[in-house]
Formats: sequence, structure tokens, C-alpha cells
Amino acid sequence: MDAGLLNGARDLSIYTAYNTNVDAIVYLNGDIVQRLIDEFGAGAVRRRIDEYPREIDEPLDFVARLVHALKTGKPMAVPLVNEELHRWFDDHFDYDVERMGGQAGIIANLLASLDFKRVIVYTPHLARRQAELFVSRPNLLYPVVEDGKLTFKHPREAYRENDPIKVNRIFEFRAGTRFKLGNETITVPFSGRFIVSARFESIRIYTEEALKPFLPEIGEGVDGAILSGYQGIKLRYSDGKDANHYLRKAKEDVMLLKRRKDVKVHLEFASIQNRDLRKKVIYNLFPLVDSVGMDESEIAYVLNALGYPRLSERIFTYNRIEDSVLGGKIILDEMNLEILQIHTIYYLMYITSKDNPLSEEELRKSLEVGTTLAAARASLGEIRSPEDYRVGLNVPFNERGEYVKLRFEEAKRRTREYKVVIIPTRLVKKPVSTVGLGDTISAGAFTSYLALMRKKMAL
Repeated sequence: MDAGLLNGARDLSIYTAYNTNVDAIVYLNGDIVQRLIDEFGAGAVRRRIDEYPREIDEPLDFVARLVHALKTGKPMAVPLVNEELHRWFDDHFDYDVERMGGQAGIIANLLASLDFKRVIVYTPHLARRQAELFVSRPNLLYPVVEDGKLTFKHPREAYRENDPIKVNRIFEFRAGTRFKLGNETITVPFSGRFIVSARFESIRIYTEEALKPFLPEIGEGVDGAILSGYQGIKLRYSDGKDANHYLRKAKEDVMLLKRRKDVKVHLEFASIQNRDLRKKVIYNLFPLVDSVGMDESEIAYVLNALGYPRLSERIFTYNRIEDSVLGGKIILDEMNLEILQIHTIYYLMYITSKDNPLSEEELRKSLEVGTTLAAARASLGEIRSPEDYRVGLNVPFNERGEYVKLRFEEAKRRTREYKVVIIPTRLVKKPVSTVGLGDTISAGAFTSYLALMRKKMAL
């Protein structure tokens, strides 16, 4: 496959919102861990481990959960709920890397670096520390309302001093790291990461009221929109607002973007642990968008929320392609989607209706753009130019590809009224980074899908 389809996609203008954060990374060693244990005392750390705090409200909660993760060697993520601990973390750690996090931020940097015609990124919170993580590209813009008119600036020129910031702190650990917990010597059995994910009330998902009236103008000026971050909505807030309030606002945003023209909207779904919130996001937003991207575990979560617990459980338990195809068809039909994109470690899949204008071969090419971009990102850590795409072309498709195709052919016999396309992924054996690979796949697939549709409609 050559880079022709990606070149066609680069002629597009894309709007992406809402979630951005700072990923602050610490590469742990035994000395760092020992210093933390000594600060609080081994006895206090042990007692807090036994209590197993589900969220981090004070520093000892963090140290206890970190030591527990290191002892088991299992990757874990624990929410940080006390915003005042920003200072404690920043005083205690020198971050080895600070990079863009959050789906909207990752996608904006990716598309801008690929030299897309115009990339408009919006996040309701744009502190200086966050703004500086956006790539320095003239095609990357942030919408600003000045004197009642819509204008665009680079995010680094649009930051606001007093905006809150979401920092996810990622503690990478390596097998073989040693430290002492009192008289016990602990050797970390497996490599992994411990994530302290910020969950603050000040970080919300919405469009500022001053900008909302200009969403139809933004929608008219772009070829597609990629929306994400709804997993950050809380069921209830201390000021009386709730998830219903923010989901009403989110629905308004989609309808406003589509008011002047039927701009295609892709929703990038992420796991939402709370079933009530998951149902609210699915039922409120899926019917309004054209495309949804998710992984296989998220298919299971969605099916469970839609009332298919047995199929959901089968996907969780057996992870069979035929169950994912069946589940995908249900989601496509019940939510009236134009296309569903599923990304897993070993394969990518599109499910769409039989009357979709694109052929199965064209859909397959679109998926190949997604996996090739992800392979380039995994190989390099970041994509900094369109030429980096060729690095992904040199990554072979994974060794399970033939098995995937065989299982898919069995599943496909039951899909005559649909177009279902599957390809194996290009799998990097020793990735430089795995952060943002799903977002990269979805952005590459959706934008190449738009490019193919535009070409088809022009004929």
C-alpha cells in the first residue's frame, strides 16, 4: 500500500474536541520508591495497603497503592480526587517526560503533524502548561471569540492563565526493581505502569457559552469532526449540575456543528466504568453521530448497556471475532450509525450497511491507513511529519493475520445485509510507546474514510 490515500486525506479540515491533559511520566527506580516509603514509614504504608484506598485523597493513599502495584507487578490506574495534591506531586518528582495526553489533544497533534489542511482543536480548559504541548504548526488552530467575532489562534497563543489543568502522572516501573518495606525486600516481578489519573470537579466537558453560537460556522468550515472525552463526565457535581446537564450540552454541540451542513461526526468511545453513565452517553450521543470507534472490550460494555448481557459476557470471556461482528451489527442498527470502527491489538474492523457507497476494498484501504499510522507511532514514539508514515509501511502485519482472516470468513457468512471488513494490524514487537495508538488508528481510519467518500461523491 502506498501513501496515496493519506495524501488525499491531508486535504481535509478537521475539528476535534474536548479532552486534553498533560501526561507527566516518571521512570521509577528503587531509590525513588524507598524515599517515599521512608517518608511515611513502612508500618503506615502497610496499614494503608490493607485498607486499599480506591482513590487518592492524600499522599499516603498514593504511596500505598503504588507499592501494592509494584509488589504485584500489575499495571493499575487510581483516580486522584484532591486537586491540592498537584503541588505535592510536583515537589516530590522530577518528571522525565511531559507530553500531550487526552484523545482530542493527541489527535490534533497527529493530524497537524501530518500536514492536514486545517486542524481546529477545542478544549474548554487551556492552561499555559497544556497549551505548550501542542505542536508548533501553522495549520493547528484554536477557536477564540473576540469582540463578538470568531477568530482562530494557535493554542500556544490562546491559553488562559487561570484555567485548571488535568495532569495524569504515569509511573513506569521495570521488572527487577528492588526496595524494602520494613524487613521485607520486594523485587518487582513484571514491568508496567501505575497511573494517577486526575479526576477533578474543575475539569468538565462542554463548549463555552461564548463559542457555542459559532459552532455552525465551524461545522460549515470543516470536512469532519472527532469528538471525545465523555468518559470524564461525572454523574453529579457539588454545584448541583449532573451528567444529564453536560450530555444535553454535548447533544446541542453535535446538532449545532451539523446545522449548516451535514458534516460527518466521529465519536471516539472510551471505557466508562459506571454503567449508568455509560448508558447515558450511549443513548444520548450515539444516535446523533455518524461514526463511532471503540475496542473489543468497549463493544462488550456497550452491548451490556443496550441489554445484551449474554453476548457481552461471551465477548469478555472468549473474545471471538464472530461475537464481535454480531455485537457490532447490533450497535450499528440500534444506534443508527453510518459506520462502526473496532480496533483491537490483532485486527481492525469496519461494520457498515450494505448500501454504503464505498466498496469493501476501499474500506479495507481506509483501515490500512489507521494501522500503518499506529505502527509508525509505536515505532517512533511520535509522528512528526507525513514522511513518518513510511516507517509504518515497513512494519509487517501481525503473525495472527491468517487466523484472523479465517475466523472472519466464518463470521462473514452471516452478514449479507452488511459490509464487514477486517484487516490484521501491523504490530511493532518493541514499541517505543503505546500511548494514543487507538486514537491514532481511529483518526487515520476516519479521515481516510472521509477522503474516500468525498472522492466517490465527486464522481
